Amino acid sequence: MDFTGKKVSVIGAGKSGMAAAELLCRKGSKVLISEFGPVRAEDRLRLNEMQIPFEEEGHSERVYDADFCVLSPGVPPDAAVVVTMEAKGIPLYSEIEIASRCCKARIVGVTGTDGKTTTSTLLHRLCEEDGRRHGYRAFSVGNIGVPFSSMVLDMHAGDVAVVELSSYQLERSPSFRPDVAVITNITPDHLGRYGGELSRYAAAKFRIYANQGSEDTLVYNEDDPILREHFFDGAKRFSFRMIPFGMEFHAGIRHDSPVVCFEGDTVVVRTLNGDEPVVVTSDFLKNSFRGRHNISNVLAVVAVARALGIDNEVVRLVLREFRGVEHRQEYVVSINGVDWVNDSKATNINAMRTALEALPGTAVLLAGGRDKGNDYASITGLVQKKISLLIALGESQEKIVAAFKGIVPVAVADSLENAVVLAYDAARPGQSVLFSPGCASFDMFHNFEERGMKFKQCVHQLPQC
Repeated sequence: MDFTGKKVSVIGAGKSGMAAAELLCRKGSKVLISEFGPVRAEDRLRLNEMQIPFEEEGHSERVYDADFCVLSPGVPPDAAVVVTMEAKGIPLYSEIEIASRCCKARIVGVTGTDGKTTTSTLLHRLCEEDGRRHGYRAFSVGNIGVPFSSMVLDMHAGDVAVVELSSYQLERSPSFRPDVAVITNITPDHLGRYGGELSRYAAAKFRIYANQGSEDTLVYNEDDPILREHFFDGAKRFSFRMIPFGMEFHAGIRHDSPVVCFEGDTVVVRTLNGDEPVVVTSDFLKNSFRGRHNISNVLAVVAVARALGIDNEVVRLVLREFRGVEHRQEYVVSINGVDWVNDSKATNINAMRTALEALPGTAVLLAGGRDKGNDYASITGLVQKKISLLIALGESQEKIVAAFKGIVPVAVADSLENAVVLAYDAARPGQSVLFSPGCASFDMFHNFEERGMKFKQCVHQLPQC
């Protein structure tokens, strides 16, 4: 699409909305930003500098005088402005869609319910290292926190853009086409947006491969039952190349392409000619990067490396240096023989389950926040096995207490500070204290990053720390 002279309404003045507006302005579009709430003071200054008109505290009729609209991912699909746009036949696109139409770099798109940030971070570091050797640059953008639109004009042919993608971002991306697409897993999350239907949520995730062709590659998790069923015998239904990965790869399913799996303690690429060893787990499993889920993330990275033609030597180097991602089962400190672990990014029950499974022993668990329809009964056995005390906090406190009372000792705290103190008093040498909320942060914090930083601050204020 030639954006020159196009009238564009950008709904939402957050990071992605601002980035899309600036990109379109540079491409010659006539842009209006419309924000339902207030526009931040620093963004007002920036918009005035770029001479981009904006409105705040509501959407006026001006937004409908547009050739198309860019919709921020946080805007609900049933918002009045969206419904009216659709009724008027005005195309609605995501910021990802707009950026991808301007992108000269190769695109590696990563989506899934869990693991996409760790996988994206690893892939970015992998491409950075390989790029240093072969003369290209790597960019980490998208849902990871840096809008694709803010970096896309810096990208050249041959570079690699690693784009982390939420289901929200994929919804309005009709022509988005990554060279390599990755789906880490699909488990229930954000179902409120999808009418409680997991199939609708999965369909949004599957948009990542919708436009891929014979020159493109899809990497997917064969261990995930939804993905395994969806892509079963995929060579007959899909035109793109497929590289499945899995801890428990089903050998009965034949693929012409390589598969990435686990043999003993070694990650291997399995081909019709045999197994090619890549890396052993002792090279990368460390305090802040441990657990079955992280082996799965590594399998995905090895599969993408194969798709991009990156040498195993580079893969091994990057994995040996990797120490995990902040707020994702992040080792904070050891106090009196107790390890403190920050897993603030665990915003759903599956992420909490993953953290519990990764524990080397027993732990005091801090959990709670804004509930997302969690089925706590699905982890009662694991909690009973792993947790010596559960401390509930936040809006979901009563639901958590009701779910686990009588299964493990349960305490309540009216703040994160008090929860940390209770955990400090209860934990014994050899145990861990795990902060894995299993809920959204919005009852007490602006986001999971702020929540995780607060947890670490509280821990570092404890005696003997």
